[in-house]
Amino acid sequence: MAEDPLGGPEDEFRELLRRFLSGQGDLDPSKLAGAAGLPTDPLMVARLMGQLQRAMNASGDGIDWQLARDEAGRIAAQGSIRASADELDQLRQALNVAALWLDEATSITQLTAEPTLITRADWARLTLPVWTELAEPVATSIADSLTSALDQQVPEELKGMIANAGQLMRSLGGTLFALQLGHIVGQLSAEVVSGGDIGIPLLPGRDDTDVQAALLPQNLAAFGAGLDIAADQVQLYLAVRELAHARLFRHARWLRQHLISAITDYARGITIDTARIESLAAEFDPANPESLREALTSGALIPPKTESQVAALARLETTLALIEGWVDVVTARATARLPKADAVAETVRRRRASGGPAESAFATLVGLELRPRRLREAAAFWQRITDEAGADARDGLWAHPDLLPTADDIDDPARVLAAITGGGAAAPDALDEALSALLADESGDRPIERGPGETPDEPEGSGEPTA
Repeated sequence: MAEDPLGGPEDEFRELLRRFLSGQGDLDPSKLAGAAGLPTDPLMVARLMGQLQRAMNASGDGIDWQLARDEAGRIAAQGSIRASADELDQLRQALNVAALWLDEATSITQLTAEPTLITRADWARLTLPVWTELAEPVATSIADSLTSALDQQVPEELKGMIANAGQLMRSLGGTLFALQLGHIVGQLSAEVVSGGDIGIPLLPGRDDTDVQAALLPQNLAAFGAGLDIAADQVQLYLAVRELAHARLFRHARWLRQHLISAITDYARGITIDTARIESLAAEFDPANPESLREALTSGALIPPKTESQVAALARLETTLALIEGWVDVVTARATARLPKADAVAETVRRRRASGGPAESAFATLVGLELRPRRLREAAAFWQRITDEAGADARDGLWAHPDLLPTADDIDDPARVLAAITGGGAAAPDALDEALSALLADESGDRPIERGPGETPDEPEGSGEPTA
């Protein structure tokens, strides 16, 4: 290779990137923003190019999560409106009534931390630590896959160049990933109505045994605006749902970390289809970046799931469905006084089943949908347990992960009912003993025995919501 005046092929590669990021390349920078699913307005394109230029000069190859926090906060602040004092008082009253109604529907005790009312910007700031925890394994897997592909497929005479360029590409890719995640979280802040709206508890409590319940007044008002239902009924129903969700996770202290660990373990198995990348590179037409955008935003670069991932995903979806189904059943019982409770419940179910644009974007970015596919079946399961065994026995099934019903149990609750009531076919001795011991422990404060590799749940994130 001819001698390069800049000092070598690595500098040549860096100069090529620098020319592109300064707008001197053949590809319009706005097309890169569009391909990554980001807005193509001049302000966003300028921000993207500036961040990528800084990434080129950065010494590390990790992801700058502060960039994600800044982007999420910027998006969340757009169109954010603080509720009036009267609106806040009305929601606080709804939360107080919701707590009393829940006491009649479940034996799970009230929260130790007061529910709070937060803005979109609050939600984005407080939940970002959990989003980064969920997304980081994916970002790392993608970076490792690309680096490995470069190392294995590049000609021997270019090994020296690629070895150094790999770190640069990781830095650039990490910056783009952080911007994408921040943009998605910022968009989600305009869609969610509560802390548990996504299905997992995103707002950390004051200690490792607590969960913070929260409502977003602005988004809650928007949710009810399109319904022919009185605002106070919508507020009460959603307040009950949020408190029920938070109470469940406080009661089942293992559940939050169980879910997050399952998601991150699944994400670590994600790789990138390098053959598909090679095909895209060979076929890419700078004048028509639509094919690249479709590949990046459709998940086409992520290969089919492995058998272990399919199994892990099935378990995760079952757990999410059990959580949402339990919340649905308890909320229905607690809101029986509301004339339009069923209508609000159906709206919530349809909303959760379809998901919003930002939730779909997160699914593409991480390769995982946080959506309970068997919600109605799980709700029917919990309703039958309630009808035949009672609310206390139903809630006792959350005392330990070994007692958590399976997908087969959702299809046929008879085995679980037999273990609870002692009737019908005999259940395994270990399950009988665990049920008897755990249901007898009314306080719920007995230390939980953990198996090998299990870790106690830790508080996630930092900071507390402000009223």
